Amino acid sequence: MPELFDKHGGFRRLHSFTLATIVQLDTLRFCRRFLTSDPREVGAKFYDPKGRQYDQMTQAARSGRQNIIEGSERSSTSKDTEMKLTDVARASLGELRGDYEIFILDRGHLPWSVHDPESKAVNAISLDEASFADDMVHESAKHALEQRKKYARWLDSGDAVVVANAMLIIIGRVLKMLKRQKEAQGATFEESGGFSERLSYKRIEAREGQKTVDAPDCPQCGKPMRRRKSAKGDFWGCSTFPDCKGTRPA
Repeated sequence: MPELFDKHGGFRRLHSFTLATIVQLDTLRFCRRFLTSDPREVGAKFYDPKGRQYDQMTQAARSGRQNIIEGSERSSTSKDTEMKLTDVARASLGELRGDYEIFILDRGHLPWSVHDPESKAVNAISLDEASFADDMVHESAKHALEQRKKYARWLDSGDAVVVANAMLIIIGRVLKMLKRQKEAQGATFEESGGFSERLSYKRIEAREGQKTVDAPDCPQCGKPMRRRKSAKGDFWGCSTFPDCKGTRPA
């Protein structure tokens, strides 16, 4: 039987978290660079009269990263909550991807084709494994910034359409990772059940243990026996039944 509490946390080692961190940081940067609510600045920037686009994009990026964190931290007591929050992260990042797509279309361009050399180059980037010792917050932040350097050629571009296209691809990659994470979480839930099931098992196990404190040992295998009932009256039966069928009169 698995332990009562699942392992939890560990999100800082996930590639999905590293990329979600890059997505949030560069969405903030993208909005500061390319969105404006000042009509005097329109031209090189995307006009966002009430600042709603800025708010929606930055909040969607934040939700993606934060729900990965919360889902990981909640996994010790609720696989169901972990899966739901992973799904919320996917939904938020899916919404953000839609905003970048519209930004590109509004500028009179199309998103890069998967066959475009630039698209292939961004997709070909591989991330380093995250290896931390005892300074998790510092080291994971350093790791994310190191991985971002691999995308700097596109993310630091002065062309907003290039940046938006790179973000589309990075977000798409995170969405695939989160889909696989949710599937793995579901498989774990099927195998070991949820916290409530394990809690009930532990309670039953504790009660049964109390019942067998003064029980005799099985004459056949030596394991503790449990008091049982039958049509002929009470008797002692081996606690490992049906593997062992040893009995004693009560």
